Amino acid sequence: MDDDDRPRPGPSERQFGAASLLSGESLDSYSLDELDARTALLEAEISRCAAHRQKSAAHRLAADALFGKAPSSPAAPAAVPSADLFRRPS
Repeated sequence: MDDDDRPRPGPSERQFGAASLLSGESLDSYSLDELDARTALLEAEISRCAAHRQKSAAHRLAADALFGKAPSSPAAPAAVPSADLFRRPS
């Protein structure tokens, strides 16, 4: 992959540490098996983040209900095919 093809994190994405660094890493040296393993690891991390987001959203709703704030709609993100997660927006 050429350097120009790699996604570049925007200013708001730089705060995510190692996850931001992964998007700029060259994949040229990885074998097919290593790429499959890397993809599985990243998909597991995405699932972990999504589960934590749901837990946080439920916690927020409970806090809003307890303190009388109008409930915001913490809609879960739409299901996105994993390949689309790594594409740079147009």
